[in-house]
Amino acid sequence: MSARVRLGAGALGSLSAVVLAGAGCTERPADSAAAPGERASPPPADSLVATAPGGTEVWFTLARPDSGEGGACVDRAIEIRRNGARIPVPLLYTGTSPEIVNDSTLRARLSSGCRPGDSYLVDLRTGRPVRERR
Repeated sequence: MSARVRLGAGALGSLSAVVLAGAGCTERPADSAAAPGERASPPPADSLVATAPGGTEVWFTLARPDSGEGGACVDRAIEIRRNGARIPVPLLYTGTSPEIVNDSTLRARLSSGCRPGDSYLVDLRTGRPVRERR
């Protein structure tokens, strides 16, 4: 058995006022990455960092904040761009500029705790990183 509740126009208007008033009282939560009282800064724009023979470009794209003994830093992801194709390099955030090794390979250093770590050789055709053995 179901019961129906009939609200008069006055009750419906009061209910609407309460709902709208409640919605207007809340503030939007602050970005958790920002310190109290500060606004989060927008992520850095994509930036061209190297050009390989044949016109292949290497770009910094995504950014993530990091910190270590030396303070705070921003690590960047790498993307390879060629003929309109965008090839992200997976799981390799760096704080230093990658260097072109030859027409098919770049070298980038993994960053952790604001310090450069292992070097990776990245295939410019596939974006696949392989740890460099020295």
